[in-house]
Amino acid sequence: MPLRPDQAPISNIFRLVSKSRFDLASPTAILFLSITGVFFIYSAQFYTGETLYKKQIIWIVLGTIAYLVLSRIDYKYFLRYSHWVYLLAIIALLLLWSPLGDVRGGSRRWLIFGGIPFQPVEAAKFGVLVMSASILARSEIGSIKDSLKVLVKMALAVCIPMILILLQPDLGSALVLPPMVFSLLFVSNLARRFFVASIAIVLLLVAIVAVDVYNYNRFLEKNNLSPTNHGQKYEKLSPLPLRDYQRNRILSFVAPDKIDPNGIGWNLRQSLISVGSGGLTGKGWTEGTQAKLGYLPRGVAHNDFIFSVLAEEKGFLGSVTVLGLFGLILGNGIRIAGMARDRFGTLLALGVTTIFAIHVFVNIAMTIGLIPITGLPLPFLSYGGSFLLSCCIFQGLVQSVYRFRRDF
Repeated sequence: MPLRPDQAPISNIFRLVSKSRFDLASPTAILFLSITGVFFIYSAQFYTGETLYKKQIIWIVLGTIAYLVLSRIDYKYFLRYSHWVYLLAIIALLLLWSPLGDVRGGSRRWLIFGGIPFQPVEAAKFGVLVMSASILARSEIGSIKDSLKVLVKMALAVCIPMILILLQPDLGSALVLPPMVFSLLFVSNLARRFFVASIAIVLLLVAIVAVDVYNYNRFLEKNNLSPTNHGQKYEKLSPLPLRDYQRNRILSFVAPDKIDPNGIGWNLRQSLISVGSGGLTGKGWTEGTQAKLGYLPRGVAHNDFIFSVLAEEKGFLGSVTVLGLFGLILGNGIRIAGMARDRFGTLLALGVTTIFAIHVFVNIAMTIGLIPITGLPLPFLSYGGSFLLSCCIFQGLVQSVYRFRRDF
């Protein structure tokens, strides 16, 4: 009797490839988005002389290789080695406080290997996804007691990397993990009372943050201080692990009149002008005045605000096309999750789709003023080597679920 993939030795990791098939929908959308990203990274820096688009092309090639390699590995191997994947992710986060860690702007988010920067948070997302899917796939959720055991395991698996990510600090990336885990729990037939309790906890946390931001505003008014010039005093008084620049982002969203539009609110204001001035068809490639004249800050135009550049230069039609490509990737991810041969495959595909949905929604919503500004990039469009590579790895995992959706 042949061994199952989670029992087979690692030397047989590429078996069954010749008998599997390849899904073309997502890779086609990914290719178009990646090429679009290169063009608009070039456009965002056209008048600065920077050549980051060339580096992006190199990362696309590396990401394509990673995608193809991972798609040829039976995803069931990750079930067997999930603990090791998770442990490596935790080690990568801990290395930020080693000599390999690079401090930029007061944050520890980068490891430097041979002069090449890498963000361990991307490895953490992958590790938490694999570990969470493994826990749920191995567990029998029936009674309340069983559900509690699973929740305790999931809480430990998620809280450890979340704490390490928050200590960097990187609130935006940390907030990607809870919705992903919540979606996995939702399809695992957990008792409804746990979801009611989870929603109540989330609302409570939102209320606590709202009170904290309100007190922060009162603190500024009482001491006649401005959000941009107060010596970072309030964060030392508050019990919450929030930095004052994060409070400023929330304050600029809920009370823009409290924020200097030429200071904290500048990025959002210029982003709204960029998106709103694009019209139906846009101003043309490299003709966006916000990026050209530097009103949309050149330090963020090619990454966090790449959608603003695209919307100004290609207008409503270009924006809808990009949204359609993302919709294809997300819809196809859900389709593949439903086709998986086991619960582990379903959870992996759904988890990846949730992560991408969060990134797409948060990034685009912040550029049009629907939510406070965060540092989440847009998959395949924003500049960033480790992020692009992680996106390709995630999608390669979904492709693996599709290719090995049957036992041959």
